[in-house]
Amino acid sequence: MTLDTHGRTRDADDTEQVRGNVLVSIGALLLGLLLAALDQTIVSTALPTIVSDLGGLEHLSWVVTAYLLASTAATPLWGKLGDQYGRKKLFQTAIVIFLIGSALCGMAQNMPELIGFRALQGLGGGGLLVLSMAIVGDIVPPRERGRYQGLFGAVFGATSVLGPLLGGLLTEHLSWRWVFYVNLPVGIVALAVIATALRIPRKAAHHVIDYLGTFLIAAVATCLVLVASLGGTTWAWGSAQIVGLAVLGTVLAVAFVAVERRAAEPVLPLKLFGIRTFTLSAVISFIVGFAMFGAMTYLPTFLQVVHGISPTMSGVHMLPMVVGMLISSTGSGQIVSRTGRWKVFPVTGTAVTTLGLLLLHRLDEHSSTAEMSVYFFVFGLGLGLVMQVLVLIVQNAVSYEDLGVATSGATFFRSIGASFGVAIFGSVFAGRLADKLADAFRGVSLPAGVSADALKADPRGIGALPPSLRPAALHAFASAITDVFLYAAPVALAGFVLAWFLKEDRLRGSVTAPDVTETLASNPVERSSYDEVCRALSLLGTREGRREIYRKITERAGYDLLPAASWLLLRMRKYGSVEPGALADRGLLPLTVLLDAERQIEERRLGTREGVELVLTARGTEAADRLARAREDSLAELLGDWWGPGRPTDLSRLVKELTDELCGSECEQPRKGAGSGATRVS
Repeated sequence: MTLDTHGRTRDADDTEQVRGNVLVSIGALLLGLLLAALDQTIVSTALPTIVSDLGGLEHLSWVVTAYLLASTAATPLWGKLGDQYGRKKLFQTAIVIFLIGSALCGMAQNMPELIGFRALQGLGGGGLLVLSMAIVGDIVPPRERGRYQGLFGAVFGATSVLGPLLGGLLTEHLSWRWVFYVNLPVGIVALAVIATALRIPRKAAHHVIDYLGTFLIAAVATCLVLVASLGGTTWAWGSAQIVGLAVLGTVLAVAFVAVERRAAEPVLPLKLFGIRTFTLSAVISFIVGFAMFGAMTYLPTFLQVVHGISPTMSGVHMLPMVVGMLISSTGSGQIVSRTGRWKVFPVTGTAVTTLGLLLLHRLDEHSSTAEMSVYFFVFGLGLGLVMQVLVLIVQNAVSYEDLGVATSGATFFRSIGASFGVAIFGSVFAGRLADKLADAFRGVSLPAGVSADALKADPRGIGALPPSLRPAALHAFASAITDVFLYAAPVALAGFVLAWFLKEDRLRGSVTAPDVTETLASNPVERSSYDEVCRALSLLGTREGRREIYRKITERAGYDLLPAASWLLLRMRKYGSVEPGALADRGLLPLTVLLDAERQIEERRLGTREGVELVLTARGTEAADRLARAREDSLAELLGDWWGPGRPTDLSRLVKELTDELCGSECEQPRKGAGSGATRVS
């Protein structure tokens, strides 16, 4: 094998081709993730128009709830089936299910059809969420995982902003049906790229899949949501149907507990509830999901119906809430990672969320844009303060073997809370609207074809009212929606009280702020404990993270060396020699940094030149051995009490992998004679 005209070997070309395939595959995974994340937010601004077209305002909440429930229930199954049968085919299957659901949603002719098709779409969406992130772990080594996590976080952050805007834009200028049809071209591109570019090493793992437990917990959640959404509206609270659903839910809950006690790999291990921090975090997560998705579902209705704002502009008006969430979520996570103090955030966050709900209750048909923006921002600020930290403290509270399922459990409860919140908000809104419209028009003669029931089914009927009656109708809608926030405030206040009972344990060194994928969307992704530690330690994959770890390694080993010098010594220990110029060409470190490190190594007689390569001296070998021991000790220290007696073998394997990865992969190591104009013949 010879060098090409650019001074690179064919091995390097092969490596770059592999990296190119990884980048293309990551792009396709991001498209799949974009679809699933977008559909959690894009529908909100289209809901008033959908209701006006299909009718059934009392069922509005189920357009959101059906997707959330199906997605939440399906994610553990997708995760474990991917481990057993290979993630590529399963990811393609999830895309196809999602696209079929999207097409059917766009063709729906009535509300029950749309709700059913949204559930099918959610089934595929759950697979897109869990598998896209799991596949990254298959194709990207731990050392490089951090940079790709940033991309996935950026997609979630972008969808939280773009979803309401894009939903409004499509609804206003095309049709609400395009909110669903827009998925088709994006999904087809993702499907084609995955089929041609994605190559996943086969790492099948045998799992005993808890089908029955998954079905039962989804059934319990569905019964609860049905009771919450249909009680007092469709059926009376004391009716046989509501009582029957409540009894059925209770029986299923008892059966779920019995099944989980015996399951080999339970979908939600009951022993987690013996950990106070997990139990409190689960309840607070439920409350956060309850408040967040309930508000996000009904605020566009308030803006469009009460203030007459277009669907597109209603998305713009929602931006202060999203900005508040992004600022406080990112900021709180970074502060916690640096200081190790976290309790102030769930306490403050639930308090600010309660205040935000009370402020939203103050809104009416006369509220100015500035007033609405401030209230939206305060509400988003409160949610962001608590969302990021809840996942982090759960990860810190459980043992290593429960790390993955505890993380997915915390987000699972937020998803259930979201489904429950949207249903409760919908039930309160429908009941209050009926009463307020009846009061507004009591004793008033309405034009032919206009009635309180007709206005409930199609809010556009307000425009047909005489000018003298419109203010009363608008006030009825405004107060019915804002009353919802008043009823939600005590729930958020309960979260504030519970947050005081959280015990502020010292954070493990490996527990850092979760990325945005775990905070800005309903995302109960099933990962293993191994995956979670990989993700927590992937900060070592960033250049800043590596520099800091090598500074600590050098200090622990008792040397006064540049971080890059320690890095070079450990590479020489692993590969026998290094060629700084070639390493700089590969972009691993800037040339000036490498030359300074090389000069220090030679001056201290830790290394010597052999042609263009640098090799260890006897003194350098001793230093490299001490650095290697310090490196493993530093990684183990990051893991805290997970790295104790009887530690799992996969955790030991992870530390070894990360130790190797901190030196760089073999494809980055120049081979003998492969640099500086030398020619290799294979």
